[in-house]
Amino acid sequence: MFAPLMTKYVYQIRSRNGAIVDNLQIYGRDEAEAQRKLQQMYRNCEILDSKIVTPERAANSSYEDVLNLIASGR
Repeated sequence: MFAPLMTKYVYQIRSRNGAIVDNLQIYGRDEAEAQRKLQQMYRNCEILDSKIVTPERAANSSYEDVLNLIASGR
């Protein structure tokens, strides 16, 4: 059985003391999980911006590309 696909979410937040934190990268199965993790690390923060980072190669990779990558040891 395969592990669940994790997506990378990138956030810009304002912490509870007012500091702006950019480029917080959090993995989650969905956005709700990523935001839950974010709230555990930065309690009572305000999310100013969020975006999803999609792997560039994964969208265009074929089965043969994946096998070649594994065989090459990268």
